[in-house]
Amino acid sequence: MITTATDQAINHSNCFAESKLTARLEQWMRDLLDDGALHQLVETHGSPLNVVSTGPMARNIDELMEVASARSLDLQIFFARKSNKCLSFIQQAFDRGIGVDTASENEVIQSLEIGMPAERVICTAAVKSAALIDRCIRENVLVVVDNHDELQVICERAIAAGKTASIAIRLGGFLHEGQKLVTRFGFDVDRDADLAIQLGDLLVKVEGVHFHLDGYDASQRITAIRDSIAWLDRLRANGHQPSFLDMGGGFPMSYLDDAQQWNEFWAELRQAILGKRDPITYRNHSLGLTTVNGEVHGSPNSYPYFQEPSRAPWFASILDASCDAGNTVAEALSSRGLQLRCEPGRSLMDGCGMTVAQVEFRKQNAEGDWLIGLSMNRTQCRTSSDDFLVDPILVSKDNDPKAAMTGFLVGAYCTESELLSLRRLHFPNGIQRGDLVVFPNTAGYLMHFLESRSHQLPLARNVVFESREIALQLDPIDR
Repeated sequence: MITTATDQAINHSNCFAESKLTARLEQWMRDLLDDGALHQLVETHGSPLNVVSTGPMARNIDELMEVASARSLDLQIFFARKSNKCLSFIQQAFDRGIGVDTASENEVIQSLEIGMPAERVICTAAVKSAALIDRCIRENVLVVVDNHDELQVICERAIAAGKTASIAIRLGGFLHEGQKLVTRFGFDVDRDADLAIQLGDLLVKVEGVHFHLDGYDASQRITAIRDSIAWLDRLRANGHQPSFLDMGGGFPMSYLDDAQQWNEFWAELRQAILGKRDPITYRNHSLGLTTVNGEVHGSPNSYPYFQEPSRAPWFASILDASCDAGNTVAEALSSRGLQLRCEPGRSLMDGCGMTVAQVEFRKQNAEGDWLIGLSMNRTQCRTSSDDFLVDPILVSKDNDPKAAMTGFLVGAYCTESELLSLRRLHFPNGIQRGDLVVFPNTAGYLMHFLESRSHQLPLARNVVFESREIALQLDPIDR
């Protein structure tokens, strides 16, 4: 008999880490966990399985649009497609009137095939092949230019096509609080200041400037916006007619509601790696921290799974910051007739997906730790962070309680490092072959950004949840 999740999974009592990090759950996730359908879905589509819903994306878009509207600011959002490959999200972007930020020729093609107007597609690919550039020029898709070589190729291909290429200039190297914001991307705001003059002789139409900063520091973005406005003023003074400033992505979101849990986890981890308590991670993994002479140093190699402010309040704080001549950022942009653009990915995907995997075995290693093997690999729920610091949810295949167990989730790759979660997990009612482990809120980057078919294992399939009344269907990317 398949159990429901009402009292077990949704209340997180069947599975939790040594130091709890309880996930925020959307109502659609609760509905799906509660109706017992997950086992049948996994039987039909295999493990792991990604389940997505586009409803929260609409809410997240509206949050940002409302912030801009309250300040009479023209805002155009572009969904960072690299954050999730499902075509349903491009369709939702189209339906909500936003655009798509693409990073490959396939992403450009898929966006246009859905019917997205070319003016609502941009290309920010880190490396742009001649074929990608040709595609963008042919389809009138704006290209964000990263370097001089790329600019030269764009000009050569535009001449060959007999067309003018639409571009934006990507900027980097902003000086913030006396320190250069080091980046591998973009033209340097200081060293390349004469680019505004050089562009006048090229077969390009400079429509705006763009930047993307690592991390989530609002004050750094305020600095970058001020410097970008100065660039836009200089471009206009040199005969160009740029119409937008693009602040990229990096809009923060929070996977957890409880700041105390987040702080306690790091406090407990520090105690563990100092040897002052039992380890809470596999083989006392430090998640990027180091110990020197009895002190903890370094920064966590982890996404900040709890953040505040996030999304809308964070965005509002930037728009309301002082910019020039007594104007706020929003006022400085509006007074110049500039549209603000942005490319959020993870924050638009907040609440839009979860990853489900089936338990295949339990075993004890030589150290006595229980290892729970799931039918998935670590690239199917991972970014560049050391770990996904959100407690998974256990959906049991029956209602029969088993012996309590603690252990670690391991995956299908044949390496010692194949841990799906580095944190020790508790299963007070046991865990068995055939149970399901659900990783919540994985739509943003976690599902697809690093997914790999090593060992010739199949990629996870993706199904779309619309409502309890509508059967889940494969996303068009898998049809």
